[in-house]
Amino acid sequence: MTPTGKRLAMVIAGSFVIGASVALLQQSGVLTMGFRSLTAGKALVGGPFSLTSHTGQRVTNKNFAGSYMLIYFGFTYCPDVCPSGLQVMSAAIDKLGVKGQKIVPILITVDPERDTPEQLAKYVTQFHPRLVGLTGTPEEIRDVAKAYRVYYNKVKDEKSTAGYTVDHSALFLLMDPQGNYVAHFTHGTSVDAMAKRLLEIVG
Repeated sequence: MTPTGKRLAMVIAGSFVIGASVALLQQSGVLTMGFRSLTAGKALVGGPFSLTSHTGQRVTNKNFAGSYMLIYFGFTYCPDVCPSGLQVMSAAIDKLGVKGQKIVPILITVDPERDTPEQLAKYVTQFHPRLVGLTGTPEEIRDVAKAYRVYYNKVKDEKSTAGYTVDHSALFLLMDPQGNYVAHFTHGTSVDAMAKRLLEIVG
């Protein structure tokens, strides 16, 4: 296996470990609704953010108030994990029909150096007409990734023209209309499984 393949396998495996750990914590009573703390009553995932959309407009979490947000952290130069994940997310939302309108699909880049609004604009239209691409300064991306408990790390990649790639958590995070964490999906979740769970939640 190539070094890139090994890193990819580690990221995907890490995502499944996170999901399994959350499930165990739920069963033990430490957590409920995924990453929500029973004792403090506060979501451990999510929070306010201010970023730049693929249309060049500054947006905050308040712009999405009243809608569910299905958030994926990735980047446009991702060779395979991100494209396949975004395809699944888009197909699952479409499978809900009219009820899918309650959900805003969002891609937040973990590669702000290359993912300008212009680059995101070319990319998001390949997956879903309502997919919102968000970018920002390295500091803004760092802060939003921290708030949403997403791992990412810039690593050298001699095959890339930029000389690097980005390892990252391959998770989809569903936030409710008030911005609270509801559920998450790991990489490898099927279209049908995601659509079924989304329908159970958004009704």
